[in-house]
Amino acid sequence: MNEIIFLVEEAPEGGFTAHARDVSLFTDADDLCDLHQKVRDAVSCHFDPADKPKMIRLHFVREEIISA
Repeated sequence: MNEIIFLVEEAPEGGFTAHARDVSLFTDADDLCDLHQKVRDAVSCHFDPADKPKMIRLHFVREEIISA
């Protein structure tokens, strides 16, 4: 695996949540700097060094509700 993709959303209580798309990984953080570090830590803990993805992609998802 060369790349892992996380879907990032703003948490209702503030900060961010991140879920990996194809792997069972989840983390949350108070700000973007903290999110970057926590995502790196989660990937490092989950994968063996030989299998660890070389790139982490953060895909920011934003939900908006509008009246019809």
